[in-house]
Amino acid sequence: MQRRFPKRGFTNIFRKNIIAINLDELNVFEPGTEVTPEVLLAAGVIKKTGDGVKILGDGVLEKALTVKVHAFSKSAAEKIAAAGGKAEVI
Repeated sequence: MQRRFPKRGFTNIFRKNIIAINLDELNVFEPGTEVTPEVLLAAGVIKKTGDGVKILGDGVLEKALTVKVHAFSKSAAEKIAAAGGKAEVI
């Protein structure tokens, strides 16, 4: 029986489930809002927080926001700062 089922690859038990969202999805918040993973979850932008939230730099941020998440791409941090907001890693 063991020889009948092929074994392909493996499951990494140490894998982190990082939730990635684009920068333009943050435009639903009012200017000056402090955006955290809990706020994103309550607003329905993400379905679960997983092991962390990462902001990617796709799109344009039109409002000045204080964003506190687990990781940022380099372009996302630059675009947040250019819009007058702050990018903080928690």
